[in-house]
Amino acid sequence: MKKDHEKIWDRCLEVIKDNVSQQSFKTWFEPIQPVKFTDNILTIQVPSQFFYEWLEEHYIGLLKKIIRKEIGADGRLEYSIVMENSVKNANPYTVRVPTSNVREVKNPAVSLPIDVANSPIKNPFIIPGLRKIKIESHLNANYSFENFIEGDCNRLARSAGFAVAQKPGGTAFNPLLIYGGVGLGKTHLIHAIGLEIKRNHPGKTVLYVPAEKFTQQFIEAVKNNTIGDFQQFYQMMDVLIVDDVQFLSGKEKTQDVFFHIFNHLHQNGRQLVISSDKAPVEMTGMEQRLLSRFKWGLSADLQAPGLETRIAILEKKMYAEGIELPKEVVEYLAYSITTNIRELEGAMISLIAQSSLNKKAVTLELAKQMIDKFVKSTAREVSIDYIQKVVCDYFDLPIDLLKSKTRKREVVQARQIAMYFAKKMTKSSLANIGAHCGGKDHATVLHACRTVNNLQETDKQFRGYLEDLEKKLSIH
Repeated sequence: MKKDHEKIWDRCLEVIKDNVSQQSFKTWFEPIQPVKFTDNILTIQVPSQFFYEWLEEHYIGLLKKIIRKEIGADGRLEYSIVMENSVKNANPYTVRVPTSNVREVKNPAVSLPIDVANSPIKNPFIIPGLRKIKIESHLNANYSFENFIEGDCNRLARSAGFAVAQKPGGTAFNPLLIYGGVGLGKTHLIHAIGLEIKRNHPGKTVLYVPAEKFTQQFIEAVKNNTIGDFQQFYQMMDVLIVDDVQFLSGKEKTQDVFFHIFNHLHQNGRQLVISSDKAPVEMTGMEQRLLSRFKWGLSADLQAPGLETRIAILEKKMYAEGIELPKEVVEYLAYSITTNIRELEGAMISLIAQSSLNKKAVTLELAKQMIDKFVKSTAREVSIDYIQKVVCDYFDLPIDLLKSKTRKREVVQARQIAMYFAKKMTKSSLANIGAHCGGKDHATVLHACRTVNNLQETDKQFRGYLEDLEKKLSIH
């Protein structure tokens, strides 16, 4: 059965609900806890000094009217304010507000640790001195789930991210740690999670911050003696998204404050989303207690995209930019740049820019020249996959057939030619070439190369095949 103070506050909330927006109600009134009701004084507990000041500045008129209506003209409202600092929680202190216009500030037991009237929490994202705090999420609207291409390389991370976005803080994926190499879409995915949360839960406070920015803000807070404000600001978030958390490596004090923020948010059912270039087990320079917390939820990796995913990414980018490229050019880009999506998209943009500046049509020849400059030595050799594709297109064979165990003469010949060019044009080992051609061993590849060398000396038509294919495969 509800106690008197709970019943009174419930009645107050009913009236407040009708007088403020749903978002404001969720942000500023749902977190308030009624504590007691004695001598016509209703005591409510608010989470922080900043919270108290915000209510005072924006809602005190409304609160006075409601208290007068529910308790009577002699009614009083008293705030119990939980003060937090970077070490431990101090005792709550109280501020009593009468329903008359004269404000009464009392606390017989504890003196106020800070100046109530003049100490709003400093938002580390805005210019110092601005009193009102508007919390921007700092999310990039272009990095949405709609623009994120799903493939085998990222399916787990994307699915977990989407689940978190539907029910932030309410899944087992808290924290959600997304990790993977450079240019594989970590930043895109964590922004997409934030944007989806804002769309599904407009009342939630979502904040994206790169770990480097977080560190800079902490250094500023130390210099200005505002560490308590810094920590309280981050503890107000419903969803905190930290990018490139590996930047905290070796920074003990920053890790310490992040540890306290992490604990507070996690214990209060708030969602944490973190990205890193390494899995927790491979991170160095991180405190063990922080690493153990990273493992509480789900760690999902982003791998290098497969060929189909790379082609889909390029097609999506072309559609978004409203441009068209020949199919053979798109395939060449997708076959040539295999490990970095950012580099892949950059190569396409560079190609289009070069084409329009030099007033040349986008051709396979132009793509080959540009790729050679763009990716320098890493892309100077063609990939085995691309060699197989060109050979199969030339002989009009499906690539699956080339990799199969069939002994049909035309397939065996195409397979041997693919092996020959793979040995000639790449640095791959014979075993690796064989593995790409349907699990053949190195002896089979060696035999294939000898056969092709013999045939080109004795068979004019066969020599023509090789010359045509060499032109197609040439990167110059």
